[in-house]
Formats: sequence, structure tokens, C-alpha cells
Amino acid sequence: MASFKITGDRRLKGEIIPQGAKNEALQIICAVLLTKEPVTIHNIPNIRDVNQLIDLLGDLGVRRTSLSESSIRFEASDINLDYLESDSFRQKAAALRGSVMLLGPMLARFRKGRIPRPGGDKIGRRRLDTHFLGFEKLGAEFSYDGEDGGFYKVDAANLKGAFMLLDEASVTGTANVLMAAVMAEGTTTIYNAACEPYLQQLCKMLNRMGAKISGISSNLLIVEGVTELTGTEHTMLPDMIEIGSFIGLAAMTQSEITIKNCQIAQLGIIPEVFQKLGIKLEFRGDDIFVPAQDHYRIENYMDGSTLTVADAPWPGFTPDLLSIVLVTAIQSQGTVLIHQKMFESRLFFVDKLIEMGAQIILCDPHRATVIGHNRETQLRGIRMTSPDIRAGVALLIAALSAKGVSIIDNIEQIDRGYQNIDTRLNAIGAEIIRL
Repeated sequence: MASFKITGDRRLKGEIIPQGAKNEALQIICAVLLTKEPVTIHNIPNIRDVNQLIDLLGDLGVRRTSLSESSIRFEASDINLDYLESDSFRQKAAALRGSVMLLGPMLARFRKGRIPRPGGDKIGRRRLDTHFLGFEKLGAEFSYDGEDGGFYKVDAANLKGAFMLLDEASVTGTANVLMAAVMAEGTTTIYNAACEPYLQQLCKMLNRMGAKISGISSNLLIVEGVTELTGTEHTMLPDMIEIGSFIGLAAMTQSEITIKNCQIAQLGIIPEVFQKLGIKLEFRGDDIFVPAQDHYRIENYMDGSTLTVADAPWPGFTPDLLSIVLVTAIQSQGTVLIHQKMFESRLFFVDKLIEMGAQIILCDPHRATVIGHNRETQLRGIRMTSPDIRAGVALLIAALSAKGVSIIDNIEQIDRGYQNIDTRLNAIGAEIIRL
């Protein structure tokens, strides 16, 4: 188990470029299975989860040609379906939450899909009902073998378009059902669809491949099935979670950071939420400049009541940034209530922040109240363990702002979602040593 040794209380300065979007990559890369023709993808993040998924596709028979550090050409012309029944597939796919995204493309093109119960962050219940109920609406048959850790099987001799109301606006659920529906016979209507920029990117890519999807960017998608798809070229968005993380990092460490090539129009209300914490942002073209601030003050509501930051389906605030908002509020002036509605275990990392000296009240598994120090008290370095990707980076931000040395164990979790984060932050003045 690798660790970071962080020497805190250092002000950073410089430019940083966000990686390609992790949450987009997992579905875009699986979509290459929908065609036998070459698909070229640019701005692929070099992170653990994405690399494991690319390796898994290689084991399935997808040929990969590296064109640059972040661009790969995929060709899925000769897929080994027998590999889906192998122990190797079970083990590798079970270690990766994103492996569930293989099901929709496999079902569309080969009329069968197999997946073990996927892994990923331990942040509470993350049900897969939306995926499988959608497949069943399209005419697939679903079965589950509970032995050997669990194995899901989906088969469909004929996929037929259907009307469906998704029981939750799940990004991965919408993407998976959408990829199955593009090659189903007839028209599929998907209500309560997710509409995150990552999902919009997938829709646009599929349409360039020959799919017929309308309603992009809305919660109602209409899909007219086609018989085959062709190759295409696609460039992924910058990772909005990284962008938000860098904003929070700059505020907590009183640093002057320019975040390059953010595609600000795709960030939704993310900048606005950080501005409500009192953080100054300057938009310079597609770059975000965060000036060094000695103090930042949380806005109250008009009646004087405490600000609440809560997650919601897009265009609401993404749940992946609530951990960052929480840690950023530690040195604010004022109080904020963080309400994590989607995952019941994602706030439990606050015990480490409290040990560092933060004033946080964990109200229940979904809510935490942060009482800002306003720089009157500095966090202190401790030893801690990263429980998941987003909490791990929140702890890293806390450690970089703290007095003294901190150790973060289990940084494999951070590596799953953030590309060479230690090297990139050290380049602008951090002191992070990988142990």
C-alpha cells in the first residue's frame, strides 16, 4: 500500500492543466465495442481506473494503437466472447466499478453481456437496478448467479425499442441503457435520463457513429434504433472534478493558481458554488484564475440563515465535489451545511479532518456542518487513510494547508481518479513525496 508524505503550509503558484474527464472516459471507452471500425479517442486520462478498463478491453480482443500520450485508436473488429466466461475476466472486471459499462455495448452488438459484481469506492449503496431494469425494458433477460462473489448475465436475441421511466437519473445507468438502445429495433423513449455533460458527450459521439439520438442535454432522450455503427474520432472534456478540486486547493492554501483549458461553459454551477464560499474567480477566456486570498467569507441566505450546499442531478451540483467543498469551508469565515443526498457513507472521512483540528459536526450519514476557522486556527498534520477517490483528495488538500507533516495511506484510491497528482502539484510548489 503506497502513501503520500505531505509537508504542508506552503503556498503554491503557477498553471495547471486538468486531465481528461474520468467519468466520461469510462463510458466513452466502452462505446468502442459498438462498432468493428476504428474509434480514436483523445484526452484520455492516465489514471488507474481508465487504464484497467483499457487493459480489460485488450483482453477481450480490442486492438489498441497509442497515437500520443493521451490519444488511442481502438478497433473492436474481433472480440473474444468466450473470455466473458473466464476466471480472468471475473477477477479483473470485479476490481473495477466502470466495468459495468461494458454491458450496454455488448448487449447491443453481440446480444449478450456478462459482468461480475463490480468494485469501486466504498461510499455506500450503489445499486445497479437502473441498468438492468432498462435492459429488461428493451427485451433482455437478466439473471444473477450469487456464487463466487456474484455474476450478472444479460441476454437478448432481439432488442426492441421501448418507453421507460428511469427510477433514478443515473449517469452510468442512462449511458448503459442508451448504448444498448442505439441498436435496438424501433424507437426508445427514456424519461428521467441523466443529462450531465459526460452523457451529452456520449450522445454526440454515438450520433457521429450513425446513431439517431435526439433530446441531447435534456432529461428526455429519444433513440431511433439503427442496425450498425461506424468509427469516429472523439475528444473528451477536461475533468470538472479536478477543476473544482484545484479551486478548493488554491483557496485552502492561499495560493495563486491558473487552471488552464477548463471549457467553462460545460462546468454548470460549479464555479458559482465556490463563489458562494467567498472564493474569488477570474475567467480569462477558457482559463480560471484563482488569486491568493487571506480570507474568504461564506454567503448566507437573504434571511440570514446558514448556506446549504447539496448534490442534485445535473444541472444541479455534482456529488463528487461535495467532499472538496466541505474541506474548503474549513478555513472560511462562516458556517455551511453540506448535504450529501446520494451516498450514505461519503462523509465519514470527516473524523480525520476533526482530528486535524477542523470544526465539523457530523449530523448524520448525509449531513455535516462546517464552522469555518477564518485562518484563526491552522490544521495540524496527522497520519490518515484515503477511503475513496474524492475523500482522498479532500484529505490531500487539508494536508497541504496544514502545519507540519501528514501521511496519507492507501493513495491507490487517489491514483484511481487523479493523474500523477503529486508530480503536477509539486511542479507548482507543493512538497509531496510518494512512499
